[in-house]
Amino acid sequence: MNLLQSSSQFSTVRFLHLHPSSPTPLRTRFLPVRSSLLPFTNQNAKYHRELEAAVDVVERACRICVDVKKSLYSSEGRIVEKNDNTPVTVADFGVQALVSLELSKVFPSIPLVAEEDSDFVRSNNLVDSVVSVVTDKASSNDKPLTNADVLEAIDRGGKNAIVYGTRPATYWVLDPIDGTKGFLKGSEALYVVGLALVVEGDIVLGVMGCPNWKEASSYNSTIDVQGSESVPSRSGILMVAHVGCGTWARQLSDLMGVPAKVPNGWTRCFVDGCHIVPKARFCISDSQTWESVPLSAFFSATSGADSVSDKEILLLPTCCGSLCKYLMVASGRASVFILRARAQTLIKVWDHAVGIICVHEAGGKVTDWKGSDIDLAADQVERRIVFPSMGVLVTNGTIHNQILEMISSTS
Repeated sequence: MNLLQSSSQFSTVRFLHLHPSSPTPLRTRFLPVRSSLLPFTNQNAKYHRELEAAVDVVERACRICVDVKKSLYSSEGRIVEKNDNTPVTVADFGVQALVSLELSKVFPSIPLVAEEDSDFVRSNNLVDSVVSVVTDKASSNDKPLTNADVLEAIDRGGKNAIVYGTRPATYWVLDPIDGTKGFLKGSEALYVVGLALVVEGDIVLGVMGCPNWKEASSYNSTIDVQGSESVPSRSGILMVAHVGCGTWARQLSDLMGVPAKVPNGWTRCFVDGCHIVPKARFCISDSQTWESVPLSAFFSATSGADSVSDKEILLLPTCCGSLCKYLMVASGRASVFILRARAQTLIKVWDHAVGIICVHEAGGKVTDWKGSDIDLAADQVERRIVFPSMGVLVTNGTIHNQILEMISSTS
C-alpha cells in the first residue's frame, strides 16, 4: 500500500461517542471523510507534512512489532517461554532506528528524544538482528543499511545526544514500545508505538499505533474493553492528533492480513460523556494499587462492570503501559487515567507526550494533581523527564475539577 497516495473519493464512516456505563446516551452521526493519508487538509493543519511522515513511519514501526512478536509463538500458536527479553529488545531498538532514520531524511534539522541508546544492542550481540528488521521496513535508498547506520540512528534519540538548555526547541518524542509487558504477553495485552512533535514547549501533533487493539461491536463488560476473542472485532488502531484539528483513528487491519471495511477510513474520536465521578471508568498504573490513589478514600474499586455499587468505581484492568491508558481515554473507552508520582521513579516524557495531545484534541484534559499543565521543558538539559506535582490526571474534562477537589481534600 502506498501511504502517500491520496484519493479524491469520499467514504462515509461512523462517528461514535462511546461510553457504555455512562448515563449519557450513545450518540451517532455520519459525516463524509476523505479516504487518504490524513483526515484533514493541509490548509487546516500547519504541521500537515510532519504528521504525514509520522503516520507513515509509525505504521511501518507497528509492522516491525507484529513481525518480531511472531517469533514469540510456536507453530501451534503457544507462547514460547524465553529467559530473556530478546524479542522485545529487537523490536524496541528496531522501531527507534527506523523512526530516527526515516524522520531524519525528511526533517534532518529536527532532533529526536527517545527511550533507548545502542549500548545494550552492542553488548548483547543484537546488532545484526536489529539491522535485519529495520532494513525490511525502511524506505528504499541507493545503498543498503550498515550496522553503523542503524546504531547511529538509535543513538540520535538517546541520552546525551543533544543538549537543549533553556532555549525554545522543536523536537520529536518517541516511545518505541510503550507496554513491553503487553508486547510479551498474548493478544489481550495492549502495547503502543507513540510519536509526538513538540514545538517551543507545545505538543502540536501525535501518532499512536496499537497493533493488537480490538474494536468490539459492543461493550458489555471489561473483557470487551480489553478485546475478547468471542465478540466481533477489528484488530489494530492508528490514532492521530493535530493541534486544532481533533483526534482521529483508523484501522491497522492490514497488519494482520484482514482487509479494512473502509480503506483508510478515519473516524473522529471523542472522550466519553460521563459527568459524575461514581459513573466514571478508571485506569491506573499497572505498578500501583487503587489504595495508593487519593480517591480510594471515597470509593472502593471493582472490575465487575455488572455489579458496581454506590460506593464503588469501575476499574478497568488495562495493560500494560501509560500510552494505552491515554488511548483508552481519548477513544472514550475510559473516563480517567490517574498516575501517582513516586519519589524513586522518574516520569519520562515519552510515556505521556503523544497521549496528552490525543486526549486534548478529543475533548479531554491532562494536568498534574494540582491542576497545572505538564511542563515538557522542565528538564532544561535533555527534555527527557517531566515533574508533575504529585502525579498525572487524565480525564474526559467534564469531571476533571471534581477529581482535583477530591485529591486536594485528602492531601
